[in-house]
Amino acid sequence: MHLKRERTLVILKPDSVQRGLIGEIIKKIESTGLKLVALKMIMAEEAACWTHYNKDEAWFLSKGKRVVENRKAAGLKIEKEAIEYGRDIIEALVKFMTCGPIVAMVWEGNQAIGIVKKLVGSTEPLASDGGTIRGDYTIDSYELSNFDGRAVRNLVHCSDEKTEAEREISIWFTEEEILKYRLVTEQILYDVNLDGIKE
Repeated sequence: MHLKRERTLVILKPDSVQRGLIGEIIKKIESTGLKLVALKMIMAEEAACWTHYNKDEAWFLSKGKRVVENRKAAGLKIEKEAIEYGRDIIEALVKFMTCGPIVAMVWEGNQAIGIVKKLVGSTEPLASDGGTIRGDYTIDSYELSNFDGRAVRNLVHCSDEKTEAEREISIWFTEEEILKYRLVTEQILYDVNLDGIKE
């Protein structure tokens, strides 16, 4: 696929929808010059979320060991095996993603994945720079979500890299749902010779 056709998945999580931030977030992404090629508001199903997060036993064990270490450091009781703590992380995410409507989108354009990641900010809202979606619009943190035993409410999911974007998009959209059309702005962004701008 041509560089200017790179695609990325963006999901506005239930906290984005409930806080009325759909338009703000779309505007922020759209302002970069990326093209919205698919959009739908849905109630996510658990099976789709588990497929989306795509974690294996090694991931569960690795993350679970970190949870065990953190619990020990905090003087908390260890109540289960490390791998179960790892599974709890995804279970909490699935519970959050299925608690209310989400907005799934596909954005297209040169460096779409990197541009959206930069706009969204760090997964940990506290570490997100001002000017990013998470930096500007949320005050949640890993510390608070861990204390509450829930998923961090960080507004947006975005793909990390190309193969992941392709895999994730196929979970939420059929190829027929992804529109192929031309925006007038693509001429100023991509036309090599800039033919046809002057009258």
